[in-house]
Amino acid sequence: QVQLVESGGGLVQAGGSLRLSCTASGRTVSYYHMGWFRQAPGKEREFVAAMLRSDNTYYADSVKGRFTISRDNAKNTVSLQMNSLKLEDTAVYYCAAGSYFTDIRRPTWADYWGQGTQVTVSP
Repeated sequence: QVQLVESGGGLVQAGGSLRLSCTASGRTVSYYHMGWFRQAPGKEREFVAAMLRSDNTYYADSVKGRFTISRDNAKNTVSLQMNSLKLEDTAVYYCAAGSYFTDIRRPTWADYWGQGTQVTVSP
């Protein structure tokens, strides 16, 4: 099993940048497919980005070109660099880990979740 802890959330003005980090313990992040999801109040959990064990990456259309997912095996972390932030990016962001998936964009493939970190984008 693995434990995931997110950090780096906060308040940022539209157009600004923020970097989220997910630190794993109990297992190396390279053992899993890793992903980021987000959820706004009253809405379903939404796929943001993923990095497979092969290092292939996937992004939601809404963040493509603005967000970058990366993995640092030495630090056992997965990060999400968020640039050109928009108001609609406001949500709780969750780190996820899983071994298998059919549809990377559905949250059902994730076996482990972090506690979430709040990202708020202001005008």
